[in-house]
Amino acid sequence: MKKNVLIVGAGGVAHVAAHKCAQNNDVLGNICVASRTLTKCDEIIESVKRKSNLKDKTKKLYSRAVDALNVNDTVNLIKETSSSIVINLGSPYINMSVLEACLETGAVYMDTAIHEDPGKVCENPPWYANYEWKRKDRCTQKGQTAILGVGFDPGVVNAYCALAVKHHFDKIDTIDIMDVNAGEHGKYFATNFDPEINFREFVRVLSWIDRKWQKFPMHSVKQIYDFPVVGPQQIYLNGHDELHSLSENIDANSIRFWMGFSEHYINVFTVLRNLGLLSHEPVKLSDGTEVIPLKLVKALLPDPKSLAPEYTGKTCIGNLIKGQKDGKDKEVFIYNICDHKECYNEVESQAISYTAGVPPVAASILVAKDVWNPKTMVNVEELDPDPFIELLNKMGIPTEIKIIRQ
Repeated sequence: MKKNVLIVGAGGVAHVAAHKCAQNNDVLGNICVASRTLTKCDEIIESVKRKSNLKDKTKKLYSRAVDALNVNDTVNLIKETSSSIVINLGSPYINMSVLEACLETGAVYMDTAIHEDPGKVCENPPWYANYEWKRKDRCTQKGQTAILGVGFDPGVVNAYCALAVKHHFDKIDTIDIMDVNAGEHGKYFATNFDPEINFREFVRVLSWIDRKWQKFPMHSVKQIYDFPVVGPQQIYLNGHDELHSLSENIDANSIRFWMGFSEHYINVFTVLRNLGLLSHEPVKLSDGTEVIPLKLVKALLPDPKSLAPEYTGKTCIGNLIKGQKDGKDKEVFIYNICDHKECYNEVESQAISYTAGVPPVAASILVAKDVWNPKTMVNVEELDPDPFIELLNKMGIPTEIKIIRQ
């Protein structure tokens, strides 16, 4: 059994992952939370202790400072902590550095978002082929497990696709991944995750339609969908990480991603974009100082982690899948509902971070128990979805399946 987990990062998702690792430390062993800013790690540990979420009191929960862009620093930390599993929940800019450290030490690598180069936005698809998949052969040669994109979306929604292939369909026509947050946080405007990373996604829409990549202007295609529990919601066609692996690994004519945005969000986003405030290119001020507008906006907006105490309402994320089974048309919606207040009561987080932070811990438990052991680099849809979804059901991310037509 693999023991000891290193969590890299100290944001909202890492906060949840630390709580969940602590709740399962009888399996996972010692837990180290590491980031550039040690105080952020210590705040997470204080939260875990405040909620009494450390299951086995004989196991360590501790913090370390690390510059994760420095491969040698991360290698040394993995060795110092004797970590068998590294959950990378830092900025997507550090993914390849952390992966390289895992390749050098033999530690299992996991992340929840695709790697990004700070100087490039919306590179050509499939994005995984630009960085991650170039290292797959090395993982295979070393017998090294690396699980990419094991949050919720990407992550659980990929497992929902695998579940559909395994149990529900002989042939799939369309998969529509839909993500809505029907919640209120009381702020004028805020993003669900790191504002810089969030806005970098919204440069153009790349969608997998009729077995080819198609481009659309941002927020140009929308529909109203009546979701379970949260009701009718306005959703927009969006580009997203998981499309780039699902288009390679799942046999479907079209795989699209839709995200819910309120009219207020669209209006604020449009003003910011039209004023040039979402640009990642530096701008020179009259005194000669250079600023990057997007980083300024990030500094002005609320930290998504700070929204947790006031958040109310629920999220709904799921896959609407259409195809055929036994020669008949079939349509199912596989989804999860998550409540902001319930998440805060359990781990002092909001539901968006919760849905992203629980899955990598579930994956770590499966890896630790040798249930998932690909010994190569994989995306989640390449793994058996059944033990993952069964474990998530027990860990606060229950899956519902609505049969719409069969």
